[in-house]
Amino acid sequence: MAIMSSRLIRHEICKDELRQMGARVISIQGVVYWVKFELQGIEISYAYHIIEDNTYYLERIKPYFMNIGHYTYEEEIVDVIRIDVDQFKNAMRSSNFDHFIEVDGHISKLVRIFEDLFMYYNIDKADLARLDASVDGVLEDIKDIMKHSTRVYTMKDPEVLKENIEF
Repeated sequence: MAIMSSRLIRHEICKDELRQMGARVISIQGVVYWVKFELQGIEISYAYHIIEDNTYYLERIKPYFMNIGHYTYEEEIVDVIRIDVDQFKNAMRSSNFDHFIEVDGHISKLVRIFEDLFMYYNIDKADLARLDASVDGVLEDIKDIMKHSTRVYTMKDPEVLKENIEF
């Protein structure tokens, strides 16, 4: 008879919670898990995997990729996904949601383009400084927009976006 550890039991309970939230949870060889939601025709999906120190690494895969974080307990994964899905439900009410996804896609592609530039070409310090100044300008735009926009999600505070944020 197989005996399940308390860690495995807790993980099964967490997977059940995700399913109760409407997710489809797919296990890949017991170390990588895909969590998929369908919200108003848009897929919201995550991947988390158990790393060698028995902690978890969580990423959002769709509608756009984002590293979300590193967590010690399975319950933290469920809590973070619950809040993230709730935020997406709220954001999807905006008439600008599709445009937001498009802009985010552009920003993600820009990161890859920048990496290719650096990996394939010898970039002059002055050119790198020019690009850095452009990125600082985008950050200032984001902070200005935050200041004059109405906050619509208040169940938790932003983890990264702050008035005094700097690179």
